[in-house]
Amino acid sequence: MTSATGGCQCGAVRYRIDQALENAHICHCRMCQKASGNYFMPLARTPRAKFAVTRGEIGWFQSSDIVRRGFCRDCGTPLLFDVVDRDTINVVLGSLDDPEAVKPTFQCGLHARQPWFGELDTLEPSSDETSWYQAIAPSNHQHPDHDTEQWPAENRS
Repeated sequence: MTSATGGCQCGAVRYRIDQALENAHICHCRMCQKASGNYFMPLARTPRAKFAVTRGEIGWFQSSDIVRRGFCRDCGTPLLFDVVDRDTINVVLGSLDDPEAVKPTFQCGLHARQPWFGELDTLEPSSDETSWYQAIAPSNHQHPDHDTEQWPAENRS
């Protein structure tokens, strides 16, 4: 992938990256767990000069003296991990329009990794998964995984 687009769940913030992402990884540290509301955070970096917000404005939380976290102020989607004195910025991989295009190559923060993390692939799938997603589909307000001229769409009820 030589360029990428992404954004938040509600579509208020969109971004573009004009270079392949580097250093793709999963961080298990407790700070990333809290920032993502998840057991880990997948990240990859790009030069700051190659990253541009194309819609909206990113909100920031200073999670330590040297790191701030970027997110959508409207829907709360985590978007960025920014070490403030570096010329690079890290993008949260789940916010990419095509997240499967960037495969993490290493893990860090292993001291806080959940002890059962390696067993996740052995979990049984939900028996009602298909009906659940079919029930959600008609009322889905999530921004599509591509840039739009306007969002929300005018014809939404």
